[in-house]
Amino acid sequence: MLGRSIVLIDGEHYPEVVRDTIASLGREVVGAAFLGGAEKIESGALPDYGLPVAGGVDPEAALVAALEEFHPDEVIDLSDEPVVSSRLRFRLAARALLSGASYRGADFLLRPPPRPRVLTKPSVAVIGTGKRVGKTAVAAEAARTFAAAGSHPVIVAMGRGGPQEPEIIPQGRGLDARSLLDLANSGRHAASDYLEDALSTGLTTVGARRCGGGLAGAPFSSNVVEAARLADGLGDLVILEGSGAAIPPVHADATLLVAEAGSARECFHDYLGPYRLLLSDLVILTMCEEPVADGRRLSAIESSIRQISRDCAYLRTIFRPFPLEDVTGCRVLYATTAPESAGSRLRAHLEEHFGATVVATSHRLADRAGLRADLSKARGSYEVLLTELKAAAVDVGARQVLAEGVRVVFCDNQLVALDGKQALEQALSRIATLARERAGNS
Repeated sequence: MLGRSIVLIDGEHYPEVVRDTIASLGREVVGAAFLGGAEKIESGALPDYGLPVAGGVDPEAALVAALEEFHPDEVIDLSDEPVVSSRLRFRLAARALLSGASYRGADFLLRPPPRPRVLTKPSVAVIGTGKRVGKTAVAAEAARTFAAAGSHPVIVAMGRGGPQEPEIIPQGRGLDARSLLDLANSGRHAASDYLEDALSTGLTTVGARRCGGGLAGAPFSSNVVEAARLADGLGDLVILEGSGAAIPPVHADATLLVAEAGSARECFHDYLGPYRLLLSDLVILTMCEEPVADGRRLSAIESSIRQISRDCAYLRTIFRPFPLEDVTGCRVLYATTAPESAGSRLRAHLEEHFGATVVATSHRLADRAGLRADLSKARGSYEVLLTELKAAAVDVGARQVLAEGVRVVFCDNQLVALDGKQALEQALSRIATLARERAGNS
């Protein structure tokens, strides 16, 4: 069944050509959005296209008006340059997909990713603009905040190395380097995000996997629906953590978008970046400090958010390492995925706030050969490997140093809001409230 369609038209085409094309579509066309242009039409009034036409101050506003008036299942784009550029076309596609309509053009078809409502509990999705922007740290911080407020959150984390069948890590289950190494020795990915969430929060997590990712964030395959159903019976609020730029394929009542300040503006504008932003209720901008981002870049990012989504709140944040065990007085090799440009700042933080002596740093946690080389080069100078639970932390890092009698301590990335802890707590509390309100009204 084809359903209801609307067409996008412009004044750069002769009306007769547009009318004949609409008649040839073989679809139930219920309306049109006029995007602009006047070369082929008289100024002042639109010609008769044989169906009702919505307009607006710009092409995006015209489409929004048409979506609200006609409630289509499909948007068919009959427009072209110079009225619609490629970048604007993706903005229009984002609006269509957000409304639940597919977006079809002369040589492309974009469908809204399926996100079935499988949860009976309120849910919050934590999605990202890409890999290594801080989604796992943000999801963990949200879970801790919700738990401190009296909720019983469960995190569902999908990853490219997640388990074949959804796996529950119950609240309070102890995880350490040796138990994770046993997991790695069995052929599993021992640094999957659900394990990091469980380690850093102590709360219940459910692990899932996904493969591939589309322009609108749909994974090619996943077992997230099954994982979400498991989580639904384990707590009173479910956090759905994305993977890379892939979005959990399950309906969420509220959405939090994590974007790294160095690339956020480009991610918001390019391709279907606007879709992720329009889907979201809050943007957490991470790494909001030099050399990644100065004041001018942050202002430009905030302007971009407002251009695309006037209703979306945003918060500027940074990350700081937080050892999950005492490292006071210890000689430490710190392994991280953070760039080398952040090294001196992170080392100073560990020494000033946790009393460690950082004798070496490896920024090659995601480079197995590089990490091996860094550990070997510093052998004998450190008594603790302090590492994020990511990438090669277990199958290379823990395996190598435990055999040498070196202690392994895992390190969380603590989210710090530039406007203060209270601002972060209030923003996350608002997201939880939105999720509960929307779940109650569904």
